Amino acid sequence: MCGIFGFTGRNSDPQTLMDGIRRLEYRGYDSWGVAINGSDQLEIHKATGRIAETLPETFQGASFRSGIAHTRWATHGAPTLDNAHPHTNQAGDLALVHNGIIENYKSLRSKLTKLGFAFRSETDSEVAIHLIQYFLDQGLSLKEAFLQTLNSIEGTYGLALISNHQPDRLLIGRLGSPMVIGQGEGFHVFASDPAAIIPFTRRVVYLEDGECAEVGPDQMNCFRLDHSIPVKQSQQLTFDLKAVELNGFEFFMEKEIYEQPQTITDCMRGRLCQGEGTVRLGGVDPSLLVQAKRIKILACGTSLHAGLIGKYMFEMLAGIPTEVNYAAEFRYAAPVIEPDTLVIAISQSGETADTLAGVREAQRRGAQAIGIVNAVGSSIARECGQGVFLHVGPEIGVASTKAFTSQVVVLCMLAIQASRLRGRMTLRDGLIYLDALRNLPELARQTLELGPAIALIAEQYKDADHFLYIGRLFEYPLALEGALKLKEISYIHAEGISAAELKHGPIALIDKDLPVVVLATQDKVLDKMISNVHEIKARGGRIISVVREGCDALDHLSEEVISIPPVLDVLTPILGAIPLQLLAYHIAAMRGCDVDRPRNLAKSVTVE
Repeated sequence: MCGIFGFTGRNSDPQTLMDGIRRLEYRGYDSWGVAINGSDQLEIHKATGRIAETLPETFQGASFRSGIAHTRWATHGAPTLDNAHPHTNQAGDLALVHNGIIENYKSLRSKLTKLGFAFRSETDSEVAIHLIQYFLDQGLSLKEAFLQTLNSIEGTYGLALISNHQPDRLLIGRLGSPMVIGQGEGFHVFASDPAAIIPFTRRVVYLEDGECAEVGPDQMNCFRLDHSIPVKQSQQLTFDLKAVELNGFEFFMEKEIYEQPQTITDCMRGRLCQGEGTVRLGGVDPSLLVQAKRIKILACGTSLHAGLIGKYMFEMLAGIPTEVNYAAEFRYAAPVIEPDTLVIAISQSGETADTLAGVREAQRRGAQAIGIVNAVGSSIARECGQGVFLHVGPEIGVASTKAFTSQVVVLCMLAIQASRLRGRMTLRDGLIYLDALRNLPELARQTLELGPAIALIAEQYKDADHFLYIGRLFEYPLALEGALKLKEISYIHAEGISAAELKHGPIALIDKDLPVVVLATQDKVLDKMISNVHEIKARGGRIISVVREGCDALDHLSEEVISIPPVLDVLTPILGAIPLQLLAYHIAAMRGCDVDRPRNLAKSVTVE
């Protein structure tokens, strides 16, 4: 979603703020702005479109004592200069940036307008700066006015305030929208994402919901909305600057696709108990896996597709009935939570608003919840209290790649551990699955060698208007994911379906112009998939088949065949995802699309 960055340190360079928000570009935005606190006044610069490569003219040669910056993804109001952040009060001596949605902004705006406050924008965010001014006019201190404003707001916020009257101080608040503060020698830096902080420091403090902070160059004071003082402990960021640099790749998505042999390794490191034929995940109480009578998986987007694969894993390996729920619908659908229901929340960012709300609803109804997230210190990780971190490093590309494959690996490890704990899987079978997992990174490396061949296929199909992806069992969710990747970054309409549903309607789409990606690597359903391909071929469809090495059953029916290394059926989505990611990437790049920053999309959806 939108991005916030701020810095306080004496005689600082405004370029610091520009660099900070540039590291948040991947979150998605359509306008941006910067405010600095110099010696005698606030300097504001706002613009629509991409962040400038050079400093605004008014900032050149300047230094500042504190500053805030923002990238906005339009919700309330179009991407215009007036709607861009920072927002200022009428005197121009206060400026504010805000992530989230103020749900009661209409009533607040109406009251403030009647009191004589003039609004320049259509945004919900602007009410916050005028509320602060209103409380200042009542004689409150800046800190008290800030707190009163936050207590008046209904909704979500990550919020930062700068004042010309306190040039060395910044006020920050958080409720439902992430904020992390980095601590350095003689400076503090904060952002809505630690990726923007890593160039400055690895020592950080995460604000919890309902917490605020006042930061200056040499100090940080945290407090809650009720004025109580929380005990905060700093943490170390575990990734380095190299993880958020391109390192020779043209796009982050391409870099992250090629990182998957390493990220799969990192995801499994220290978790496979080879001699015991099982998995040990230290962040999950094993009794939850033993006692669970039912599992409900909550997720959105790519994480939802990983969850659908997890459903098959838990049911086939561990015998646990499993449902996958759209997190956005879960809390509104009066979910039935039976005793001993285990909820698994999946989110790369750990900040997905709908998934977080679903977790809270499930907990209110008595369920235990565990998280599968990538971001340490994220809201879902803290809310669940236990779970599994992916350890894949920052994922900058908006279209998820390495996080998806590692989510599936984690789900498989959980299913294996549950199966062994519940006595459903023998030691011999456990050893077979663990051997297969250990071989995955090398098989992923081999699969990536298909990149040049897939680029040639992409060249032939890059001008198609529509794509269809089909698969069965473990490859049905993979068909959904392949279609999502293509439409996310190339803007080609694509649909993923179960191959079994082909004759129940979708076969009407087949014609000579429709590329159909057929996922056919599972032995169990290969014959069924061959029958589907015959049906498509008879109607003129252009067939791109993904098969196992050594399988030639679809050669004579397909225009293109992509062969991946053989692996256990349960693990096919992990290797099978790689050629689909490469196909989407190459098509998008050849069409001239901005692969890392696709239109209208944000990396993490932190509002409903």
